[in-house]
Amino acid sequence: MKNTLKILTILLTIQIYAQIPANYYDSATGLSGYALKTELKNIISNGHQSQGYDNLYVGYVTTDSDYYYENDGTVLDMYSENPTGTDPYNFTHGNSQCGSQSNEGDCYNREHLMPQSWYNSASPMVADIHQVVPTDGRVNNFRGHLPFGNVGVANWTSLNGSKRGTPAVTIPGYTGNVFEPIDEFKGDIARIYFYMATRYQNEIASWESANDGSLPTFDGTSDHVFEDWLLTTLISWHTNDPVSQREIDRNNAAYNFQGNANPFINHPEWVISIWNQTPDTENPTAPTNVTASNVTFNSVELNWTAATDNVGVFEYDVYRDNVLLTSVSTTSYTDSGLTPETGYSYYVIAKDAVPNYSNTSNVVNITTLAEPFYLFQEDFNDCAIIATNLIAYNEASDKNWTCYPSYGVNNTGIYQMNGYNEDVPSKDWLITTNPVPFNLYTNTKLSVTLIHTYGTMPLNIVYSTDYDGVSNPANYTWTAVPNVVSDIPDGTNTEVFQNIVDADISGIPTSAYLAFKYYSNGLPTRWSVDNLIITGDAITNIADFKKEFITVYPNPSVNKTITIQGNTAISEIELYSILGKQIRKIKAINKQKITLNQLEKGMYFIKIKINNVLVIKKITIQ
Repeated sequence: MKNTLKILTILLTIQIYAQIPANYYDSATGLSGYALKTELKNIISNGHQSQGYDNLYVGYVTTDSDYYYENDGTVLDMYSENPTGTDPYNFTHGNSQCGSQSNEGDCYNREHLMPQSWYNSASPMVADIHQVVPTDGRVNNFRGHLPFGNVGVANWTSLNGSKRGTPAVTIPGYTGNVFEPIDEFKGDIARIYFYMATRYQNEIASWESANDGSLPTFDGTSDHVFEDWLLTTLISWHTNDPVSQREIDRNNAAYNFQGNANPFINHPEWVISIWNQTPDTENPTAPTNVTASNVTFNSVELNWTAATDNVGVFEYDVYRDNVLLTSVSTTSYTDSGLTPETGYSYYVIAKDAVPNYSNTSNVVNITTLAEPFYLFQEDFNDCAIIATNLIAYNEASDKNWTCYPSYGVNNTGIYQMNGYNEDVPSKDWLITTNPVPFNLYTNTKLSVTLIHTYGTMPLNIVYSTDYDGVSNPANYTWTAVPNVVSDIPDGTNTEVFQNIVDADISGIPTSAYLAFKYYSNGLPTRWSVDNLIITGDAITNIADFKKEFITVYPNPSVNKTITIQGNTAISEIELYSILGKQIRKIKAINKQKITLNQLEKGMYFIKIKINNVLVIKKITIQ
């Protein structure tokens, strides 16, 4: 404790009196290329005094405290910081230092951005505070010794969005993963790598080996240092994420701590002066064959053929309706959050790291589909209201389906049948409270998340057209829901999530109860159900029936009144609740305009018949 206090006192004293001298870089004036790099190596090596690996935690108090985002003085960790919202967790200096870890947020430790295994944990690299930064221990563990790079397909993502996965570009001779920080800190890490390539110029050529991620990172030279693919990536990160005030303050604090600075924070222009001596003026070729697929009511998947470039394509700019939408490093993008039944146009432009831009690709036009109706929807997040949609029936055993406010997807609510330690075989049902009105829809689809652990007992998803809604369901006819089959558990104690997405259940011909049937006659299983959704398209028996033939207004309504206006006489109106229960029916009215009054708050479906044409519209009463 005395040593820690002494070091803190020294640090505070240095911080008061020591600054990066105004003439610190004077000897580099007028130089460029590798001559500049060599002179910077001399400058930042002189005065560098390692404070030792153990004292890095002390240094972090001045170099890595959050006075830029939450402004709360907690540890500023590039792997957990959320620049635009609340951090998933925070660490306080001096507490929660790793140690072992099992989850994000357990503890923080010291991350060597250039892993210490690359240089056999030699000094002063192993304790250089410019490149050894505080990070969450779990994320540090997942990054391991991987090279940095842009991820094409992620196989793991941290809570703040840092990713591990397959590289977005081909890396010659390398088939492993890369690690990608969030955009906010890409420039920070790139400038640290340029610092390391300069400060340890005399040693770094020997760091390239088959050891972990060093082989695809280094090219075995002391001047160029990096493989071309990585240099392109680092320059682009450096260019697109300019030096921030946080970096400037950290650089000053690091100088106060160990006596040297990162020149690429003070002079970011030197990166191009050293590593891009022959300016790249060649534009990439235009991306080709832009196509749109999997068009839904609110999304579309775009794919294209890669562009080419003399150095390398860095990113693709995706434009929607002539406005820049996003930039991606892969040759595909899914645009979501679109408006139903709306036209959109897309094209793509390639760019390199300078950046030089290509010509535009071909333009692809799409029209989103009509929004599907929700025949049934339950997210299980509110146990108090689930009984309005689902009811549990215990046919046998002392177990039952039970609602829990957590344990589901993203720790949200679920309905669970836990057969563990059952005294007698279970026979338990979870059934929709009302029949689902499949007869009012076409193209019906079911989505649900099933979670199982322990045991070997399956969960059957079935429907019945003759169940009465209150009696023992075993006395009625139940049929397997088409195209929906649950996993067969293998007896392990690991939770397995089975996501069934848009399964075609249009084979259910009429209104029917839907049920989750759990019968146990062997090793019991714990089953959970989450996010149950059934969608469909409203029925119309004339395919080209125009929507403008019928107007329903106001929708939504705030005065409990809805008016239905047809361009010819309306012959019949039926009003249904969201669960398919008929509320009102009006026949043979022979009018073009009908008003429904005194409607309770909620969502309804109106079935309208005009000249033997059936149309269903969704309305909302607020």
